[in-house]
Amino acid sequence: MTALKPWPYPRWVAHRGAGKLAPENTLAAFKLGASHGYRMFECDAKLSADGVPFLMHDATLDRTTSGRGIGGAQPWSALSQLDAGGWHSRSFAGEPLPTLENVARFCRANGYLLNIEIKPTPGTERETGEVVAREAARLWQGAAIPPLLTSFQVESLKGALAAQPELPRGLLFDTLRGNWLQTAQDLGCVAVVCNHALWDAAVVAQVHGAGMRALSYTVNDEWAAHRLIDLGTDGIITDRVDLFSPAG
Repeated sequence: MTALKPWPYPRWVAHRGAGKLAPENTLAAFKLGASHGYRMFECDAKLSADGVPFLMHDATLDRTTSGRGIGGAQPWSALSQLDAGGWHSRSFAGEPLPTLENVARFCRANGYLLNIEIKPTPGTERETGEVVAREAARLWQGAAIPPLLTSFQVESLKGALAAQPELPRGLLFDTLRGNWLQTAQDLGCVAVVCNHALWDAAVVAQVHGAGMRALSYTVNDEWAAHRLIDLGTDGIITDRVDLFSPAG
């Protein structure tokens, strides 16, 4: 049994900035999430062809930008010209893709916290982990609370561990198979982040007993949130910034 260390992050985390109320992974979403009282945000980071960490979930540009094809195959000079808001609604048309540096400046200027999900373009798992970790360390240098780096990709977290071992890490799961807990421990993780349906009292006890925190995605129903709070989990990532008060 490993004692739990103090957890510096709030329970409630706004998914991709403001869930579905604004174009995901944009500064507009972060600002909208903040207007609902959220002070911690989750976002997805990948690399441009020339190594600039920027925010986008999908491997391809088609769903959330005016571009086409693999985002990581294009240089930042091209990506920076895309419309990342018009797909969502007319009022957000022209919203650009942000770099990780853009988001870091916004968060640090306002005292907000960040969960950076390392979301590599397939084939760049290790490199993306290394670069995102190095950039995060640079951008949050001197910050009282660093960003939490998470990923589904073990290789990305290995890269982050090798590049900046002092930054906190969390391993994401959509199923719990095999030696899942040992894998998180081997990566020196401070958190396990699961599909919320995977948590029960026994799994929470396993994670807490290993000295790690239990976080959940993506929680959009009150019954699910109440269940997770009753189980004693530590963090809830939600799209419903309009439904859940982060003070709760």
